[in-house]
Amino acid sequence: MTSLKNLLREIKEELSSKEKTRETAQTDLRRATSLSKQAILLIHQKREKEAIKLIEKARIIILDSNKTSQAYPEIIHGGLLDAARQEYSEASTFLRLSTENEFVTPKEIGVPSIDYVLGLADVIGEYRRLVLDALREGDLKKSEQGLKTMDDIYVELMALDEAYMLVPGLRRKCDVARRIIESTRGDVTQEARKNALEQSLKHFEKLVQKKRVQT
Repeated sequence: MTSLKNLLREIKEELSSKEKTRETAQTDLRRATSLSKQAILLIHQKREKEAIKLIEKARIIILDSNKTSQAYPEIIHGGLLDAARQEYSEASTFLRLSTENEFVTPKEIGVPSIDYVLGLADVIGEYRRLVLDALREGDLKKSEQGLKTMDDIYVELMALDEAYMLVPGLRRKCDVARRIIESTRGDVTQEARKNALEQSLKHFEKLVQKKRVQT
């Protein structure tokens, strides 16, 4: 017969082991989130090869955390795991769009559909920065393409219909995305008008010079 002392010692050891697992998981998930954020910054800096390495490190942590959460669902806080997966999804999607102009899938990167969708919504914000960088570089065509991608993502998210209401936090993210898109559209439109005016002035100057030569 097991004594109460031995029984409680076993329980203490079990709880201690779970606490260590929880602390390790939390540390790993924070690192995964940080790696994904760094990768996004590298993508903006056109350092995609470095971004790929960071995203791969985040991927390993996410997949391991997925297994841990299944084995110990009571000790891994869903919020921290969800946040890490959303940031990782955002980085993975942004990288693929930037380099290959296509979307990754939830299955491909190993995250639940809800975290994928929420990460996808955040990509719109990253595209605003991409568009503004293109405008500063004088690349109007690239900025217009970026704005189109923002529009496409937003429209498709809104088209989820009933599923739209089943994704916690998506409504708020879409509201933010709509404001970001409208602000970006204003920036692109202003630059397009400025560019058109400059082209008109150049054309006018050429006509004036031509007329002077003829006279």
